[in-house]
Amino acid sequence: MRKVILIVITIVFNLLSQQSIKAEVKLPAIVSSNMVLQRNTTIVLWGWADVGEKITIKTSWLKDELSFNADKNGDWKIEVKTTDSKEPQFIKINSKDSDILLDNVLFGEVWLCSGQSNMYQPLASYNGQPTYGGLMATVKSNNKNLRLFSVGKVASKTPLEKLDKFTGWQDASPESVLNFSAVAYFFGKQLQEVLDCPVGLIHASWGGSIVQAWMSKEVLNTYKKVDLENVDLKKRAQYNPTVLYNSMIKPLIPFTIKGALWYQGESNRSEPNDYKKLFPAMVKDWRTRWGIGEFPFYYVQIAPYLYDNNDVFQTNDNTAFIREAQLQCLDLIPNSGIAITMDIGDEKSIHPPKKKEVADRLLFNALNQTYGYKTVDYAGPIYKSLEKKDGGILLSFKNAELGLYAYDGLTGFEIAGADKVFYPATSKFVNRRKVLVKSDKVTNPVAVRYAWRNWINGTLYDTNLLPASSFRTDNWTDATQVKN
Repeated sequence: MRKVILIVITIVFNLLSQQSIKAEVKLPAIVSSNMVLQRNTTIVLWGWADVGEKITIKTSWLKDELSFNADKNGDWKIEVKTTDSKEPQFIKINSKDSDILLDNVLFGEVWLCSGQSNMYQPLASYNGQPTYGGLMATVKSNNKNLRLFSVGKVASKTPLEKLDKFTGWQDASPESVLNFSAVAYFFGKQLQEVLDCPVGLIHASWGGSIVQAWMSKEVLNTYKKVDLENVDLKKRAQYNPTVLYNSMIKPLIPFTIKGALWYQGESNRSEPNDYKKLFPAMVKDWRTRWGIGEFPFYYVQIAPYLYDNNDVFQTNDNTAFIREAQLQCLDLIPNSGIAITMDIGDEKSIHPPKKKEVADRLLFNALNQTYGYKTVDYAGPIYKSLEKKDGGILLSFKNAELGLYAYDGLTGFEIAGADKVFYPATSKFVNRRKVLVKSDKVTNPVAVRYAWRNWINGTLYDTNLLPASSFRTDNWTDATQVKN
């Protein structure tokens, strides 16, 4: 009899304990002390509690308390207005069984930074692949107004509500920035200095990942049916559709952000036509799910690199085609901008070391297009039109208001006639605003290509040293090339 009583008492105690645990208010990992909330807007706080649990929120900046109840599933979500105060704030969240204090909270600019290995590359560098300026940046990184949140590498076949792995909000310091994304850090550090306000950076990247991995199943299914039933996520998980969105992006929603930075494309380089559809669809997918409008989305064009072969000209093994697709996405993605990297690639490394230059160009986009610094140039020359002149082709460009520039002369141009055979060409500036391309081998030219190969050093800039992308004036699928 005594044994039965003890068993009953144990069961009752466990049930009460479970109810007590369930009744405690739980928060997503990204909602914590030390976080940066998007300033001067309406943000969302959310979490979980017992069904119908009454929750009260008091903040240091709002006069009135907020009171509400968890829904029938135990979920809760509340909109809260923020200010532009630079002072640390607190949030108190109370329920019958919870007394949560979130302190040292700042209002500022919050950016999500995502992609594959070139976004992931830390200030500490990769093995044998340096990040230029990373050491000095680390030494000088102490900054309580720049805060970092890192999402760990986790893949999931189904959408998750909570992050499985993460490093919570930290002040920038030599310890916290060393293994943080170099592109994200350089961008955030300079944005914080220019705006003189706190900046929060959320980093969620995975080397080698395909764009499909960062898209929801619902959206991807409209292009190709997603089937993960026999997928082993222990093997190259980042090459599978939806699995990174499910575990590394979905749990961040609806944490309010100002915008997103994206550096990805190498793993989709052989499918430029698909990328031109999938990448804009991914951006639209994220924006729809965040529900805060068409937030700024600035991305990096992949840099020149030798890959396996520099002789591939008219096949998708030539990364000029994916660079072209990325450039064309500017017209397909509203409120977007691109950082061109034609001049800062590395022939022998797919991870070029000049990450600060990449961040600078993303920053110029943000300052001009998002923050109203209209005197800041952000866009390099883009091919606009051509005319036949003096036995050659004269090219005109957008975004060349103050003219064009080359350090040591223009190179990388090719020209073709109606036979679609491209020959190496000479090139020169005309009135510093146009480029004349010619070849003695082509007497009646009709098309020009620039930097149309895997590896090349770009030479064409505007006068603010923003480079032009590789480009072509034709859309031929059967062109050939004559080499020097």
